[in-house]
Amino acid sequence: MAGFWGNRKREREELAAQDADLAKRAQTSLVAADERIRVTSDELVFAEAELGPDSTKELREALAAVKQHLGEAFHLHQLNHDEIPDTPEELRTRNARIVQLCEWAEELLDDRTEALSARIARARRAPEIIEGVRADAQRLRTRVPGARETVQRLAARYSDEALAQVDANPSEAEQLLGFAEHGAGVAERRREAGQREQANMALEAATESVRRAATLLDAVETFEVEALRAESTLAAIVEDSREDIAVALKEPHSPAVSDAITKLQAALSALPAAGVNTDPFTQLTRLREANSGLDAAIAAARERAARVIPPLEHVRHAIDDADRQLAVARDVIAGHRGWIGADARTRLAEAERVRLDLDRFLGTSAAAATQIDEDHREQAMAMARRAATLAGEALQLAQRDIDQSRPQQGPDQWGGGYGGGRRGGGGDGLMGGILGGLVIGSLLDGMFD
Repeated sequence: MAGFWGNRKREREELAAQDADLAKRAQTSLVAADERIRVTSDELVFAEAELGPDSTKELREALAAVKQHLGEAFHLHQLNHDEIPDTPEELRTRNARIVQLCEWAEELLDDRTEALSARIARARRAPEIIEGVRADAQRLRTRVPGARETVQRLAARYSDEALAQVDANPSEAEQLLGFAEHGAGVAERRREAGQREQANMALEAATESVRRAATLLDAVETFEVEALRAESTLAAIVEDSREDIAVALKEPHSPAVSDAITKLQAALSALPAAGVNTDPFTQLTRLREANSGLDAAIAAARERAARVIPPLEHVRHAIDDADRQLAVARDVIAGHRGWIGADARTRLAEAERVRLDLDRFLGTSAAAATQIDEDHREQAMAMARRAATLAGEALQLAQRDIDQSRPQQGPDQWGGGYGGGRRGGGGDGLMGGILGGLVIGSLLDGMFD
């Protein structure tokens, strides 16, 4: 007994220590959350001044929600220290709720202030960013004449279709730079007038315009390099394509290979003569597609040549065998429906489904098909064999059900009339099977006579 009471005492002491720690956490969390509200309120005032009320709406709403829930936390803390005595369970529940509310408040405010931190930092650096936009615009303007000269030089070598992606880039870049300089001026004037939200919008538009202008000018220089690379790759693919055609002509021919050779030859013939402005990107794409098509056709032809293609006669035999197996299984199950269980019926249904899929695969009734393409014979034979196998299984399962349902006595013994049961009595099982199978009426008449 002394050990029992000793353990109980230790448990009470540990629980009291945990409650004290929780109470201390509740007080600390409450102070921290209240201070965080005060700091965030100051940050909201600055953010609204820099970004405008629309941009700070979510932070303002979060701050209002936090203040409301923190009021609940203060009320719970007051209940812990009023004149009304509280049980340890009540104190524990309130302190846990206080900690939960305070942690939620700080997490929500962290999330909302972090979402605005980058924009606030950008607003604080607005004068510096405005000067950067102007400097970048001035630097990029010096590249515009060079880009125009590059486009003119490229026009002497490449077609209008090829240059369509970059020929307007210098003019567009110049317009964007003018817009960026104007936007920087608007941002500066709006800031001086205290219209911070409009100033930030103008500054963001100016910064984006400078970035897009730089991208357009870079694209002109990149085009020249990529066009030369495409021409070099095109020359290599032309040589490879001619070699591929020579190899393909020696391969076992199939309609697909012949068609792929024709398409590749047409793509080679469509290449412009020397000295004509070209579009190396389009020509390279067209030639690659034709070359890949020939490779795929040759691979398929080789795979088919390596396979043993079943003779048409064998495929026809497999289909006929499936039809015979299905016919037998259908007749047996239809003639003994009262005795046939779910397994046999399921196999028959699956066999019929596979047989129907075979007709769909061949596009006509397999039994009436006079020709089956070589590419379809192997799969057609597999489907026919699958249908025959399932039909055979259905027949075996049906025979099992019939054997289990037959009377166990001799042919002249009915086992005590209809009350003998399906297996033991015989009469009930036999008549149930016959009646369930809808045996022809003349047989029934003869048995009752």
